[in-house]
Amino acid sequence: MRLRKILPKVILCGLLMFSFSNSANGQFLKKLGKIAEKAAERTVERRVDKEVSKKTDDALDDVLEPGSNAPNPESNPAPNHEGSNTNSTNTSGEANTPANSVESGPKTLKFYTNYDFVAGNKVLMYDDFSVDNIGDFPAKWNTNGSGEVVTFDNSPDKWVKLSNKTSYIPDLPEILPSDFTVEFDMITTGLDKEINSYARLTLILDDNNTFRHGYNYAEMGIPLAQYMDAGIYLNNRINGQNTVRNNVKKDVRNDILQLAHVAIAVNGQRFRMWMNERKLVDLPRFIGVDLIKYLKFNLDHMPNESNGQFVFITNVKVAEGGEDLRSKLLKEGKFSTTGILFDSGSDKIKPESYGTLKEIAIALQQESGINVQIVGHTDADGSDATNVELSKKRAASVKKSLSSDFGIMESRLQTDGKGEAEPVGDNNTTAGKAQNRRVEFIKT
Repeated sequence: MRLRKILPKVILCGLLMFSFSNSANGQFLKKLGKIAEKAAERTVERRVDKEVSKKTDDALDDVLEPGSNAPNPESNPAPNHEGSNTNSTNTSGEANTPANSVESGPKTLKFYTNYDFVAGNKVLMYDDFSVDNIGDFPAKWNTNGSGEVVTFDNSPDKWVKLSNKTSYIPDLPEILPSDFTVEFDMITTGLDKEINSYARLTLILDDNNTFRHGYNYAEMGIPLAQYMDAGIYLNNRINGQNTVRNNVKKDVRNDILQLAHVAIAVNGQRFRMWMNERKLVDLPRFIGVDLIKYLKFNLDHMPNESNGQFVFITNVKVAEGGEDLRSKLLKEGKFSTTGILFDSGSDKIKPESYGTLKEIAIALQQESGINVQIVGHTDADGSDATNVELSKKRAASVKKSLSSDFGIMESRLQTDGKGEAEPVGDNNTTAGKAQNRRVEFIKT
C-alpha cells in the first residue's frame, strides 16, 4: 500500500524533470563551465603557491642550513682507474681528467676585469714538474709523507698528487723578501658532501723550513668541504702572539671543483689572496715584518685515498715583488715582467695576466708623453727561429691588449721579439726558464 502511494509521486517528478530538461540542461552546463573555470584557477594557484613555497624553502635552507644547496658532487666524480671496479689508488702516474676542470672552456681576459693581482718580477722559484719522472716525488721539494708526479688524460702538463696529513716544502734559493708573490694551480677529484669541514689545503708562511710551525707564522687554508661553506681559514702568530684567527665566508666550492688559479701577494704586513678572478682575503696586518722566511703546503683531514678523492697542484711560482713599474720606467727607461702569461707555445694571453696589464696601462696613461717598445722573450726550448717568431707574436698580442682593452693609442706602442737570444736566467732550470719568459718595455 505504501509503495502504491509513493510511486505516482516519483513518476510525476520524473515527468516534470523531463519536461524542463532542455532549459535546465543549458543552465546546468553553464554552471558546470563556471565550476570548471574556478577549479582550473584554483589548480593554477596551487601550482604557483607550490613553486613559490619551494623557492622560499630553498632560500631559507641557504640561511638556516648553509651548504644544503651545495654544488652537485657528481659534477666532480672520482677518477675511473682502468682495470679495476673499485676506487683504488692509481699507481701508474696517470690520472684521468677531473670533470669540469682541465677540459672546461677557457675564460676570456675581460672575465678578469676585477682581478688586480700583479705578480712579482724576479722569479725566485718555479716548478711545473716538467723535469720530474711520472710516479716520482718532485726533486725540488721536501716532505714528511708522500706524493707523486702524475699526468692527466690528453694533457702534457704534470701535477703533484698530494697525500693527506702531509706537508710539502719547496726548495727556495733564498729566504722570502718582505714583498713577494706566490701562485699555483690546483684541481681536485671525487669531492663530495662527505668531505670533512676541516679538510683544507693550507699555505703556510713560516720562520723555519721544518715540518713544525715556528714561533712566527701565517697560514691560509683553502676549504675542500662540499656540504657547507667552511670558509677561508686564516691564522697567524707574530712574536708568539696570535693576532688573527678567522674563517672568512667566501664560498669556493665551485672553484675547487674546477681548475683554480690561486695567487697570494705579501707586501710587508699586508696579505692578499685571490682565486681565479676573485679577491678573497685582504688583511693589512697579518704578516710579521722580517719574520717570514719560508713557504710550506699542507693537506689535512681528507678521506682515505681509496675513495679516489685527491688534490693536485702545479705551476708553483714564487717571485719577488714590490717594484713600481712607472718609477722603473721613468728612472731606468725600461722594465720587464714575468707577470704576462701565455698559453704554452702560443701568443694567447692567459686571463690571469689582467692585473699586470692593467698596471702597465695605468703607468702609460699617467705618462701620456712616453712611447714604448714592447719586446717579447722566450726560454731556450724549441728552435731559434721558432722562438723569435713566437716572441714577436707575443709582443704583438700585448700591444693589441693594451690598445683594445685599456685604450692605449697604438701609435705609442712598437713591438719586437728577441726569442731566446737575451736570457736573464739559466735555461737549464725551471726557475731560469720562467725568468726568461718575459715581456720587456723600453722607453723610446
